[in-house]
Formats: sequence, C-alpha cells, structure tokens
Amino acid sequence: MKAEREIAGIVLPFAIGTALFIYTGCASAAVSAPALLSITVFLLGFLLYARNHPADHIPTFAIMILCMAACGGLSASTDHLLSVSTLMDASWLSSAAQNFGENMQESIDLIPFRKDSTGQIVKALLTGERSGIPEEIASAFRNSGASHILALSGLHLGIIYGIVSLITRCLGNTGKAKVAKSLILVSLCGFYTIATGAGASIVRAFIFILIGESARLSDRSTCLKKVMTAALLIHLTISPSSITEVGFQLSYAAIVGIAYIFPWLQGFWPGNRKEDPALTKCTRWIWDSASMSISCQITTGPLAYMYFGTFPTQFIMTNMIALPLTGLIIPMALITLTTCSLGWDIQVLINGTEWLITLLCEALDLLSTM
Repeated sequence: MKAEREIAGIVLPFAIGTALFIYTGCASAAVSAPALLSITVFLLGFLLYARNHPADHIPTFAIMILCMAACGGLSASTDHLLSVSTLMDASWLSSAAQNFGENMQESIDLIPFRKDSTGQIVKALLTGERSGIPEEIASAFRNSGASHILALSGLHLGIIYGIVSLITRCLGNTGKAKVAKSLILVSLCGFYTIATGAGASIVRAFIFILIGESARLSDRSTCLKKVMTAALLIHLTISPSSITEVGFQLSYAAIVGIAYIFPWLQGFWPGNRKEDPALTKCTRWIWDSASMSISCQITTGPLAYMYFGTFPTQFIMTNMIALPLTGLIIPMALITLTTCSLGWDIQVLINGTEWLITLLCEALDLLSTM
C-alpha cells in the first residue's frame, strides 16, 4: 500500500498538471469542468495527506507535487513535438496496420450474413468502425448503457490477448518460450491497436499488456493500482492531449472503480470462494458481476452524464447480459472472418455469429425500453 501511495503521489500531480495546462490553455482561457474537477481532486488529496502526515513533511511533499505538476504542464506544452499519431503517420508500420484494418473491414462486408446490420456490428466490434450501424440498433445500445461495447477498449483487446495467449501455449514454458510468447503477444496486440485507429481506450489497454508482460518476464508481481498509475504516466508522456478525450477519461475512470471500489463490494459476499459449492459459485458470480458494474458506474457515471446527459438505470442487467455475449461474439466473429477470408464460407459459423449478435441486439432493445 505504501508503494502504491508513493507512485500515485508522483503520477497524479503529473496528470493534473497536464490537464490544467491543456484545459486552461496556459491560463489564457476559462477553466473548464474537467480542469475544475482536477483541481478539486488535487486539493482533496493534499488535504487528506496533510491530515495523516506530520506537519514537518508537508513542505517537502508540496514541493514534490508542484514539480510533478510542472513536469505535466511541460509535457503538455510539447505535445505537438511528442504526438504519437504524427510520428506514426509517417511510418511503414502505421501504413501496414491501417491497410490491414481497411482490409478487415472489406472482408467483413463480404461475409454472407443474412442481415446487413450483423456485418456492421461485427465491423464495430473488430475494427471500431461504427458509422454503418442502423440508428435503431445504435439507440438500443445507447439507451441500455451498452455503448461502451461498440467502442474498442480493454474488453476487446483483452479478448484478443486471451485468444493469442491460448494459441501460443504450444510454445511451452521454457525461458526462451516465455520471451517468444511475450514478443508475439505485444507485437500482435500493438499491431491491432494501430490497425483499429489507436483510440485512447485501446491504447490504455495495450499499455496495460505491455506492463504486464514486462513484469511477467522479470518475475515481478503486478497490482492493478500500480499498473494503472504507471500506464497513466506513460500514456500522458507519449500523448498528453489524450487527457481531453472522452474515451481516455472514461477508460481510466472505469479502472479506478475496478481497482478501488470493486474489491470492497466483492468482499460483502461471505465465505471462501475456493470452497464454494457449485450453486454458491453461480450466485457469487452474479454478485461479482453486479459489483463490477456498480464499481465502474460509480466512477464513470458522472463523466458520462456530464458529456452525454444520460445515466442508464438498468446498467447492471445490461452488463450481466451483454458482456458474456460479447465475450462469445468476438472470438466467433474472428473465426468466421478468418475462414471466410480464406474462401471457406462455413455456414455454421456464419449462422452462429449472426444468431449471437441478434440475441444481443434483441436483449439490449428490450432493456432500453425498461
């Protein structure tokens, strides 16, 4: 816990300095709501620290956080020089990844689904392209609180990561095999991140993977709180202006809920999960899923309402139904896309993918009317 506080004491002032510099335009513009929120969090954190630490340590702490805030502001001021997107536009890797993403979209259009909307949803889930989704379906996702499923994020990259991890198990568990697996995982996930547009949410997920694989290779334990703060520092260093993106703010806000609120809510269910009978495991899963949804909604809800003016009241049911279905749809859609790209139109896979997507859409449509 002490190490986590020390890391947060460095990263949070850096993030706040970045936010203040960007949102206020070097104090030349009016302070916006996100900047005001950053200032409030900063002051609350400082007061909390001052309340729990000796008075003689406060000046040193104040100097440290001011220095880190200044570093964040300096990073933001040089954003045009450090912009990752600008550097990537000129690279062959970016061109190859973008071509791959475009080819994926074209290949999805050629899959013989019975309904055009099915292909558009597959395109959104695998490539992030959502412009072709019919308005009534997009409205059902939005009103039921499932819009995040159509935005590429840690959920999507996590599923890709899991599939690649499963495939690379055949390499074994020797030292060289572990290095090879990590290189394959990081390379493919990074390539996929660029191919799908490198949005803030999926970049955050890729940085998590990069940190996790680095820790695994060096035989170090990982903690979500430490990974989150380290990822935030890396993300803001390479692309400070990302802090203004809604996807960036919602993505990290959701991780804050998972890291700090979810364990507390999860602990309300009594007993030892390792010793639970089958029925109790099912009910515990329901509780864990509800706790996860509540945790994320507590931290993302205010931001979502501030930006979009909506707050879905049925978010618990939505996530408990939509997330498991999405976890099935994405692997099925990837297999279907791969086989169809090879010229094998396996009708069972095509129909199975379409059936799952139809089930998801109908469930969300029902939830959106509740």
